[in-house]
Amino acid sequence: MKPASKRRIILAGALLAVTLATPALAFDRNSDAPITVRADHARLDDAQGIATYTGAVELVQGQTRLTAERVVLYRNEDGLSRIEASGTPAHYQQPTRNGGETDARALNITWSAAKRQLTFEREAVIEQNGNLFRGDVIHYDTAERVVTAEGGEDTGPGTGRVEMIIQPRSTSSTQGSNGSSQSE
Repeated sequence: MKPASKRRIILAGALLAVTLATPALAFDRNSDAPITVRADHARLDDAQGIATYTGAVELVQGQTRLTAERVVLYRNEDGLSRIEASGTPAHYQQPTRNGGETDARALNITWSAAKRQLTFEREAVIEQNGNLFRGDVIHYDTAERVVTAEGGEDTGPGTGRVEMIIQPRSTSSTQGSNGSSQSE
C-alpha cells in the first residue's frame, strides 16, 4: 500500500477519552465472570485449544458482548488467549462507566490477551455517545489506552482516510463536564 493511501494516526490522552471511555474495552481472562457462547454450530479441538463457532454467534462476558457470523477462541495454559470474530459486520458492545455504550463494528474483530489489544479491521467504526471513529484498521491498546488507526485505499465513495467526529461539549447530556465521554 502506498504511503499516500495509507495514513497512520496515533491518538492518546484527550482524544482517546472522547472515543473510548471504558477502562478495559476488552474481554478479561482474569475476570470471575464466565464467557458464554451461543451459536448454530460449534467445533472444539481440545488438543489444539481451539473452539470454532459459526452461525449467529453471541459471545458474552459480564456486560461485554460480541456478535458475529464466525468466532474462533484460542486457549493456552494461561486460559483464553485470543478471540477472532468475523461478520458482515461483527459487532462489539460494552457499556461505559457513565451509562453510555461503546458500539464497535468491523468485518474482522480480534482480541489478543498477550498484546492486550483489540483490533477492528476492514470497515471499522467505533461509536460512543455521538462520537465516531472510522478507519480501515483500528488498534486499541487496552493497557496503555492508545488508539492507532489506519486509512485504506481510496476505492470509491470513501476517502480512504481515518475519520473522527467529536461532539461539542454542550450537545450530549451523557458527556462529562469537560466534554469527554469518560467519567472518572
